[in-house]
Amino acid sequence: MSIVIAIIIFAVIILIHEIGHFSAAKLFKMRVYEFSFGMGPVLLRKRGKETSYCLKAIPFGGSVQLGQDEEDEDSKKDPRAFKNKPVWQRAIVIMAGAIMNIVLGFVLCLIIVNMNKMVDTVEIRGFREGAASHHQLQRGDKITHINGMRIFTWADISYQFYNTETKMSEEADMAVFDFRVIRNGEKINLNNVQFYAGDNGTGGKAIFLDFGVEWVDKSFFNVISRAARETITYSRLVLLTLFDMIRGTYGLNDIAGPVGVVSAIGEVSSEGFKVSIMDGIRTSLFMAALITVNVGIFNLLPIPALDGGRLVFFGIEAVRRKPIKAEIEGMVHFVGFTALMLFMLLITVLDIGKLIS
Repeated sequence: MSIVIAIIIFAVIILIHEIGHFSAAKLFKMRVYEFSFGMGPVLLRKRGKETSYCLKAIPFGGSVQLGQDEEDEDSKKDPRAFKNKPVWQRAIVIMAGAIMNIVLGFVLCLIIVNMNKMVDTVEIRGFREGAASHHQLQRGDKITHINGMRIFTWADISYQFYNTETKMSEEADMAVFDFRVIRNGEKINLNNVQFYAGDNGTGGKAIFLDFGVEWVDKSFFNVISRAARETITYSRLVLLTLFDMIRGTYGLNDIAGPVGVVSAIGEVSSEGFKVSIMDGIRTSLFMAALITVNVGIFNLLPIPALDGGRLVFFGIEAVRRKPIKAEIEGMVHFVGFTALMLFMLLITVLDIGKLIS
């Protein structure tokens, strides 16, 4: 069941992404040669008036063929050809897939928030007995920043604490953070707020979060706001994690590819369904929201072979007032695609190794 859930989540995320490209292309009356879902051998093919619709054997991946790299005489004269459309229209078509992924994440967050009886906030409700942070933080404080990072949701707080845990020495028994809070309508900076830290049982450190946050009754506006803030949090976590990797905070073993993600979805979903059907659905939707936003943001990164890489070339074209030669752009994307596939192969091998161990 967990594997089926993981496959469904991946399939929906990929399908939504390709529908984004396809819909935007149709909106601008571009010629779409093929819409395919999946990879590998073609199981079903239906030919439309001008578009061929394909269902392939492996439910991972997909494509919308717009003929953007063609250089034949017919395509040069075709006003509906992708490359003959204005740069801004081509850019929207390329961005549409990632935007649809982020929109899907927002919709899933809306569903998750509505499944809860109340909506959580970042306002401190109370403290555990003997809380170290109570010396500076107070009940009613609304947390706006931790260590300079804007706080939108509880997940942002968790990220700051986990990120600090990975950098702590084995001897440390306290962790300190710089908070900015709103107290009685006034913005206050609280430096060196202390929290107890101890052994997490695996040789690392765990910081004890000694306060809880307020929950409020649901309303139309706070549900929309909460879902939007959750989407922003997921989007930002992609970039923060990437920067952490560059800085060396996380290594290759901390990254998950498709195999690792499927395993994570299965594990989280299984734990949820052990509690109740609703918890299983909620945790599955949470994983789906997190992954689809990750896919959307990652695709917009300025990396060759990704949507963001194509946007870079569109930006250069807009400045130069003429496109870069298709052969050069194609070669850059080919090199980027090859490097990306080799990286994914390495991550997949590491994922399989983790499963075996």
